[in-house]
Amino acid sequence: MSQTETISQSGIGKRTVTLHNGTVFSFNSNVSTNLEKIPVIDAAGIWSDDITEREAVAQEIREASRDIGFFYLINHGIDQRFAEETMKQAKRFFALPEKKKMEVFTGLVPNEYVGFHPMECYNRNGWKHQDLSEAFNWAYDAREDPEAIDKTEESVSIWPSDVPGFRENLYAYHTELLRLSRRLTRIFALALHLPEDYFDEYIKRPEAGMRILHYPEQKHSVDDQNGIGAHTDVECFTIVTQDTSGGLEVLSKTGNWVKAEPIPGSFVVNIADCFMRQTNDFFVSTIHRVINKSGRERYSAPFFFGFDRQKVLEPVPTCISDENPMKYPIMTGGEYYAFRTNKQKSTNTRNSETDQK
Repeated sequence: MSQTETISQSGIGKRTVTLHNGTVFSFNSNVSTNLEKIPVIDAAGIWSDDITEREAVAQEIREASRDIGFFYLINHGIDQRFAEETMKQAKRFFALPEKKKMEVFTGLVPNEYVGFHPMECYNRNGWKHQDLSEAFNWAYDAREDPEAIDKTEESVSIWPSDVPGFRENLYAYHTELLRLSRRLTRIFALALHLPEDYFDEYIKRPEAGMRILHYPEQKHSVDDQNGIGAHTDVECFTIVTQDTSGGLEVLSKTGNWVKAEPIPGSFVVNIADCFMRQTNDFFVSTIHRVINKSGRERYSAPFFFGFDRQKVLEPVPTCISDENPMKYPIMTGGEYYAFRTNKQKSTNTRNSETDQK
């Protein structure tokens, strides 16, 4: 899930992006580059029984999470067939008639981000044309979590009827990503110079949403329209599966849009706002967007991993000091998630359609 931003001119050729926390980032132009690189991290060591191998990966993740907030993950241990099947299901769902997809419109579920988000229903940056993408989101389901403590917990997800195998195939991938995310959270703890199990209590019942997205090719200029406008993500971190079309772009510290070009079999991982809060801004949640000028349709599947809604979110001890005091108010994961979800969904221009159901 993404955060709505405000973009304005600040001199000739210069634009700014203002986050809800008041932080302002500038970017040089809407032209993207591949001259700056996103780190590629070999994740094989995260599964090792040797703590030194896990710590070695953690050090690379620490540097990437601090410097740019994005990295590729290779040798992550998830079979590519899960990604391939998920992309097939995405194409299948988005090919359904609009009326069928609107049966699971996100506006039917207050305070949650699940369900169908129609084409051109958001305009995150106030461009001339609405963002050119559509999405379907689903949430954590204890029945699909091998480590769930309470298998009776109801899921908030809504699913289309008469689409056999859709839910089952999407949750098959979701379960694999859940397993990887729990392991990555331990590596993040090491990266923060904390005990490896520091976050374990936060992720027994995690916030673990996922979405599939469809981006038609953009005909309008990038000055007038994005696939998804510049934003940051909400949870702790996001694991992105993308097809071969490209289009994901990351705003670097130098103010340039850097292309996160697809690497076969890899994930793109990015730090999100909750982890930036938890680390008192040590980790950086970096602005990114999608521009689809590939000449074909683009599909992607981001997985959003965060902390239990019942847990209190407060900064980790290695990231606060007298010289660097706490920057964010303490709240529960649920309070944080509700605030961010409602703020995002309030910009959906088709919310009024729920009154017609």
